[in-house]
Amino acid sequence: MKKKIKDLAVFGGTPLFDKTLHVGTPNTGSREKLFARIEDLLERNWLTNRGPYVKEFEEKVAQMVGIKHCIAMANGTIALEIAIRALGMTGEVIVPSFTFIATAHALQWQGIKPVFCDIDAAAHNIDPAAVEALITPRTTGIIGTHVWGRPCHIENLTRIAGKHNLKLLFDAAHAFACSYKGRMIGRFGDAEVFSFHATKFFNTFEGGAVVTDNDELAEKIRLMKNFGFAGVDKVIYIGTNGKMNEVSAAMGLTSFESMAEFIEANRNNYLYYKEKLMPIPGIEIAPYNEKEKCNYQYVVLEIDASTFGVSRDELVKIFSAENIRARRYFYPGCHLMEPYATLDRGSMPKLPRTDVLCERVLTLPTGRTIDKTDIDKIAALFMFVHNKSNEIKEKT
Repeated sequence: MKKKIKDLAVFGGTPLFDKTLHVGTPNTGSREKLFARIEDLLERNWLTNRGPYVKEFEEKVAQMVGIKHCIAMANGTIALEIAIRALGMTGEVIVPSFTFIATAHALQWQGIKPVFCDIDAAAHNIDPAAVEALITPRTTGIIGTHVWGRPCHIENLTRIAGKHNLKLLFDAAHAFACSYKGRMIGRFGDAEVFSFHATKFFNTFEGGAVVTDNDELAEKIRLMKNFGFAGVDKVIYIGTNGKMNEVSAAMGLTSFESMAEFIEANRNNYLYYKEKLMPIPGIEIAPYNEKEKCNYQYVVLEIDASTFGVSRDELVKIFSAENIRARRYFYPGCHLMEPYATLDRGSMPKLPRTDVLCERVLTLPTGRTIDKTDIDKIAALFMFVHNKSNEIKEKT
């Protein structure tokens, strides 16, 4: 492999890009408006504990989603943990292995066993038929992840959860501002969880939220994210510190003002990548439904090594040498990470579609820091590697 990588080097010691292109480069919106908000909150000297900016941010999210309750959190992981606990999940909960490790950790951290489920190979989301086959008397819930912002099989999962009296939670970390059949993601299941981490197209530096229409659940979550306080010196429930601070909320409000621009940049990049990469053999571009609202946050490829000429992992190394930080999501799959690989030793779940996808997926840099000239160079690099690999094969 080392010889092959060397043979495929494009510019020797001179990288293709003099800047490093990343997946998930932060969007910041208007610095002037952000700094004005920070000056304002410093003047008020109200930095946390659900100040005016957090309340305004929660209202804006709830209004956009079309939901009654948004509870802003310090990050998406603690939002997941609190939602899981508030829903009363115990025992076993079925989750996809093809997801960020936080989805599984949020369960394991609370002594709940994540039961890893295979995916629909086309959608990259949890497979409802596989979910139903994994249900046992210990199962209390299902967590679906809207991977790449593309909705899960929501109706089938809702039917299965209802049939077996299970809680249904959606990890919507990728899916802020996306829709399903005309309804915004955030309005499904018992609750949904957003992430506003810096690497998301819409960020609050660090942050997350739980959204739900369930009044009782929302009240419980608000208690739990603030130590269980129901008033001064009155604690009525076990809780933790999951609060979003005012500076993060100020960033969120600023992000709202530029969100349409962020999405438009992502969409334009996605369409141009699609135009430039589709003609290259061995590259499949994950599609988005143009009839739905979408944030186009990820440009996702599947690399067929036998047709393209080199493997996805070889491409990652080649691209890294050219200052392109393409990413393997969610390699190698949660079921092969710790502690799960050890805990399940001897009974490792068979997830063939997950295993195949984890070897093929490559995500490319996008966002407002990427332009058509950058995409032209990246596409030319793909073509060069494909052609060069074929030349090497013919010579050998």
